[in-house]
Amino acid sequence: MNDRLDLEPRIRILLGSSIAIGPGKAALLDAISETGSIAAAGRRMGMSYRRAWLLAKTMNACFQEPLIEAAKGGTGGGGARLTAMGREVLMLYRAMEDHAAAAVTLDMEKLRRLMVNQPPED
Repeated sequence: MNDRLDLEPRIRILLGSSIAIGPGKAALLDAISETGSIAAAGRRMGMSYRRAWLLAKTMNACFQEPLIEAAKGGTGGGGARLTAMGREVLMLYRAMEDHAAAAVTLDMEKLRRLMVNQPPED
């Protein structure tokens, strides 16, 4: 039995060739919500500000309204926050993850039995 191997389905929502939202972008939304900053969210996730900003820009471009509002720094300080649309999209995405995981539970158990106990080293 392969109890040591954790498997999970991952959902990516594509709009054309762009990933509108997926696991990494959802994690970025969570981190922005918690830190109030794109830069701090990126640091928390181990990515550069530029990478975090590009992901945020892609998400904003994929939806009818921006998911993230950012204010430039300066004497009043900068920051970022999720918009109402951003909170709704994140909530819907997390619900989709839960539904997908529940839907494939039996098949994942069957698949788990066919896999090795540890991931291969890269």
